[in-house]
Amino acid sequence: MTWIGHASFLIQTDKHNLLIDPNWANWLLVIRRLRCAGFDIQDLPNIDLVLITHAHFDHLNRRTLKKVANNQPILVPSGVSSLVEGLGFKQIHQMKWWDRIDYDGLEITFTPAKHWGARVLADQHRGYGGFCIHYQGRSVYHVGDSAYFDGFSEIGHRLKPELVLMPIGAYDPPSCRDVHISPEQAVKAFRELGGRQMIPMHFGTYRLSFEPLHEPPERLVKAATKDGLLSEIRFLTEGVPVVL
Repeated sequence: MTWIGHASFLIQTDKHNLLIDPNWANWLLVIRRLRCAGFDIQDLPNIDLVLITHAHFDHLNRRTLKKVANNQPILVPSGVSSLVEGLGFKQIHQMKWWDRIDYDGLEITFTPAKHWGARVLADQHRGYGGFCIHYQGRSVYHVGDSAYFDGFSEIGHRLKPELVLMPIGAYDPPSCRDVHISPEQAVKAFRELGGRQMIPMHFGTYRLSFEPLHEPPERLVKAATKDGLLSEIRFLTEGVPVVL
């Protein structure tokens, strides 16, 4: 597994190269990238499958996708296919919550979330969620974007994810929109999921809310220590592959 930055990951098995929410953009409209991507997009291996959790600009970057596309399939939520058509993907699979696709030995389930999927304000028909990937007895769950909700318990019960890629940033102010999870809620959700290891993400790359950039990991460490889960948190460094 290699964290590219923000919510972007390269996940590799003995026979697959998967990209989730790939984004090498230095600007999101007027929002500047504050931490560089972990490696140059030109250094990617051949990608077998791309997964997009939702249509927001920090997760679905069309310029990046056009560079990645090489006649392979892409998985997107329902209502998102129009945003990736014509970019160079062989097949576009739209998924609703709990839909499952089998791909070359992988079992991929699209999971619920508490968020929203609009690309623009008047755009209400697009789906959103996360992906849980099972392969040869191992599993990884990319939460996507989500506030805390009681669906984490069901996801844990049904899919039993081992590695959890958990967002921890963009939560301040909490009273404005309940669409992102706080570090303390991330610990609670991780416990309900029953995962073995949490990989924090979605912090420090783009300034999407008002908390200081250093605050999400500090609050996560404090909350995990209080809950006795600190040994199960693993921070990755952008661009550094790890074997999990």
